[in-house]
Amino acid sequence: MKIIDGGVCAAKGFMANGIHCGIRKNKSKRDLSLIFSEKRASAAAVYTTNLVKGAPLVVTKSHLSDGYAQAVICNSGNANTCNANGIEIAEQMSELTAKELGISASDVVVASTGVIGQPLDITPIAGGIPELVSGLGAHSDYAAEGIMTTDTVKKEIAVSFEIGGKECKIGGIAKGSGMIHPNMATMLVFITTDCAISSQMLRKALSTDIQNTFNMVSVDGDTSTNDMVTILANGMAGNCEIVADGDDFSEFMRALNTVTVYLCKCIAGDGEGATKMIECRVDGAASKSVAKTVAKAVICSSLTKAAMFGADANWGRVLCAIGYSGADVDVNKVDVSFISNAGRVDVCKDGAGIEFSEDIAKKVLTEKEIMIAVSLNSGDFSATAWGCDLTYDYVRINGDYRT
Repeated sequence: MKIIDGGVCAAKGFMANGIHCGIRKNKSKRDLSLIFSEKRASAAAVYTTNLVKGAPLVVTKSHLSDGYAQAVICNSGNANTCNANGIEIAEQMSELTAKELGISASDVVVASTGVIGQPLDITPIAGGIPELVSGLGAHSDYAAEGIMTTDTVKKEIAVSFEIGGKECKIGGIAKGSGMIHPNMATMLVFITTDCAISSQMLRKALSTDIQNTFNMVSVDGDTSTNDMVTILANGMAGNCEIVADGDDFSEFMRALNTVTVYLCKCIAGDGEGATKMIECRVDGAASKSVAKTVAKAVICSSLTKAAMFGADANWGRVLCAIGYSGADVDVNKVDVSFISNAGRVDVCKDGAGIEFSEDIAKKVLTEKEIMIAVSLNSGDFSATAWGCDLTYDYVRINGDYRT
């Protein structure tokens, strides 16, 4: 397996594009994206757990009921959520896209991201779709730009891997910066692959993978209304179709996980106002559930996040988060360390503080990527969660997000 260029266009038969159609006032920002497969593809998706769901999710879930899709249309700047005619608008987006591409509207995945509760006018979208389709090509980066809201960087990756002697490719793009919390964060993720895999196994792969990837990301504790992760597999790599568990499915899962973990880190590191990506790795847990609960608690702790912003080795906040997490943990066995490219500093042993250099700790915590390593010393299970620091800019960005 190796990382390659191309994003969602790396796999055979996939094209993409992104344009500014007029939803967003800033004409320099793309606000409409399209991904298209030459062949109808197996498809699967997972959605936000928020009871308030955007209209595009409702429509997409209906469209994917047969396990197939051929295109993804997504706008930014407006979430199309809590609108009386939201379903109608989402269906119109699908129909207009399908007509221009010459495919069935039921084979279109539709997504929206942006402000909640604002009417979405179909006019700019309808006017932009012909240009969007005519410009389809190897433009994963354009599509990645078109789904961004408060994101500051594009998020895309692709890898190649081998199944049954055939080279397969899988790639993805994502958006996500704020309103991000475990059990699907405020994110949209679109993944494409030319690997041949049945819809049933694709659903199994995605639903299994997200439990340890996208459901382990938190920026601010808010779960969005529009979160969705979608994957399309058109089979154009020519491998024997994966229809059951086995070595081929395991290899596919490994490739998928490489893409999703990378995108998780990108989303966490680009949290609204963030200056640092925080990874909490927990080992020595008595169960997988305990490990995940502890990792999430540390990543979600506002006090820990603030300490990371200030490069303050306040390990007591980590222990505090573990203590209120609800996990069955023997706090007298807990070890805590901070790790980055600048080195490692051990700060807690057996639930108590140990001597360490504040100068070295400062250097470790000043880096852009920091790992909080927690050892529970009570078993063989582990888990990882991703988040970011909490900064002044988070409040600034969200204080006037709508206006």
